[in-house]
Amino acid sequence: MTPGRGKLYIVGIGPGHPDQMTVAAQKAIASSRYIVGNATYLDQIKSIIADQTIITSSMGKEIARAREALELASGNDNVSIISGGDAGIYGMAGIALEIADKTDADVDIEVVPGVTAASAAASILGSPITGDFAVISLSDLLTPWEDIERRLSSAAASDFVITLYNPKSRGRNTNFGRSIEIIKRHRKGSVPVGIVKDAFRGGESAVLTTLGDLLDFDDFVDMHTIIIIGNSESKLSGSMIITPRGYHRKYEY
Repeated sequence: MTPGRGKLYIVGIGPGHPDQMTVAAQKAIASSRYIVGNATYLDQIKSIIADQTIITSSMGKEIARAREALELASGNDNVSIISGGDAGIYGMAGIALEIADKTDADVDIEVVPGVTAASAAASILGSPITGDFAVISLSDLLTPWEDIERRLSSAAASDFVITLYNPKSRGRNTNFGRSIEIIKRHRKGSVPVGIVKDAFRGGESAVLTTLGDLLDFDDFVDMHTIIIIGNSESKLSGSMIITPRGYHRKYEY
């Protein structure tokens, strides 16, 4: 940290339980005078917050949250802005850095990585993303649907394992079904699929199914759900999904 300047930590807190937070994330929060975030994420880390000043805002207020965090840090204070999962994957790092760049903010900034939802969900399902995989958000609030559709089709045709974020909300409940129909054009219905809801949070649940039967679980899917769709080599082993990385093509074991 540069002497006489404030510092903004953009902190990924992982899937929601302090046990899945990095030591670096906990240290950044502990060293900050101000903690900025939405109520959902702040509630998940309340056990490690001491006597810092807490600034809460709602979902959808990311720009205002980033601006306020940068303004506080410009006053020579340490500030942590909280992001679920990893701050650089659909998190607060992008918008905070964009605003800092546009406004020439005179603060030190450090992005503190965290366990993202894809790796959290994958660990519950076994080893579905051992090799190449694509992560695609189905939210079209910031990304045009035409772009999402093209990315889904390309990933499915290229045989990537596909991890879906933000599959369905109350106001956006058709994108999930449309996405699965796109993927089915390129992939067999027997491909294994894992659905994980609230990974490492209270009420965690997971379902194993196939691509052909995935839409039978439409009512189970929401914004707290991660869906991992296997590729042509993915297979079920008991209650786990394994996607071989390729060792079987080179070695005997």
